[in-house]
Amino acid sequence: MVIGALSALNPLAVVDYPPSAFYFQVAFAQASGISDTSFQEVSGIGSEIETEEVVEGGENRYVHLLPKGVKHPKLTLKRGIAKNTSPLVKWCRTVLEADFVERIVPQLLTVYLMNEHKEPIRAWSFANAYPVNWEVEDFNSTKNEVAIEKIDFSYTYSNRLI
Repeated sequence: MVIGALSALNPLAVVDYPPSAFYFQVAFAQASGISDTSFQEVSGIGSEIETEEVVEGGENRYVHLLPKGVKHPKLTLKRGIAKNTSPLVKWCRTVLEADFVERIVPQLLTVYLMNEHKEPIRAWSFANAYPVNWEVEDFNSTKNEVAIEKIDFSYTYSNRLI
């Protein structure tokens, strides 16, 4: 109710809404200007501290939870199936279909959440990312939808940049 009261007093007041989740960009460090980074969905941005339970002898009221380390979920990107000439498709094929003939070359992957002025308002970087799963979602003759590919990435660590 306070926002409505403020905007009624000052019609030019800017209302600060939470950011929208539909305007984002994905950038690969080695892509350098190649526009092969349009995605329908990004998921798996997060981290969690693993804990270890330690029972104290003689004290039965509680169990100590001690931190072990930080773990990260796989970062998942979804998009329409791309052409074979796509740099991302070539990278995925090298990593996942080449029987380890060539070494895996990890990349820095960055996800930007953008505002309406095309400016990043949040950003996350994923160090040493490489594809670990590449699959095509189900085909269905009763639906008129774009064929979607899903790529999961493993990475060493992530940082929130903005």
